[in-house]
Amino acid sequence: MPKKTYAVRYIAGQPVERIFPPIASRQLGQALPPGEPLPGSRILRVMVWNIFKQQRANWLSVLQGFGKDAQLVLLQEAQTTPELVLFATSHYLAADQVPALIFPQHPSGVMTLSAAHPVYCCPLREREPLLWLSKSALVTVYPIHNGQLLMVVNIHAVNFSLGIDVYSKQLDPIGEHICNHSGPVIMAGDFNAWSRQRILALYRFAKLMGLGEVRFVDDQRRRAFGRPLDFVFYRDMNVCEASVLVTEASDHNPLLIVFEPTRRRGWPPAEPRYRYLSP
Repeated sequence: MPKKTYAVRYIAGQPVERIFPPIASRQLGQALPPGEPLPGSRILRVMVWNIFKQQRANWLSVLQGFGKDAQLVLLQEAQTTPELVLFATSHYLAADQVPALIFPQHPSGVMTLSAAHPVYCCPLREREPLLWLSKSALVTVYPIHNGQLLMVVNIHAVNFSLGIDVYSKQLDPIGEHICNHSGPVIMAGDFNAWSRQRILALYRFAKLMGLGEVRFVDDQRRRAFGRPLDFVFYRDMNVCEASVLVTEASDHNPLLIVFEPTRRRGWPPAEPRYRYLSP
């Protein structure tokens, strides 16, 4: 794992904090500190959006109109400009970003805005093998109203690579986290699944992890070579609503999902379902 992998946490009225990866995802098997759950007695509203480094007009109005009512907003290519940080800290208790690209003023990477403080945070990065740039991912865990812990994976997958070795490698630590977590899971973001190899690798991974895919009836997701790039996968949740917001505020359209968490009977199992080698 690169030494410079870290998350930056923004909370209103507090100094900016750097959070480094835990030693191993086995820490998820230990008792996590208690915390206030994500608000909402029954449903969970989630927004997923590659915001294109806020390069287009009206990105803020889209966030203000649709993001502020969500308990979780998962952004990709989020650049920590003063406008975005102000929105995040004004409407959410915590905003965690994993810098992937360090620009002169404001770094860019995945950013998760949450209406509750996470009780676990693990930043991840993977280097693009051809361009020597990085893509980032973030694993966070939040208490929810039914007493469970919700794992949220926000990912921007590597884009330019020969074959799927690096693509699959980026998913490996995410899989280890999911395997060590016994509660509901949301995994979403820009997966750059523009080839048949990539999308098959992604579906194999989701099946191994026991994740279902959110389906969109009027599917206006951004596509490349006829294949969607943005996905939402989940476990131990009911999908109440799922829609795609068509907008010119980014080169990707936001995904809006309403979940209802459920409890899985007989979970956790007596023995781990999968085996992963830990670093």
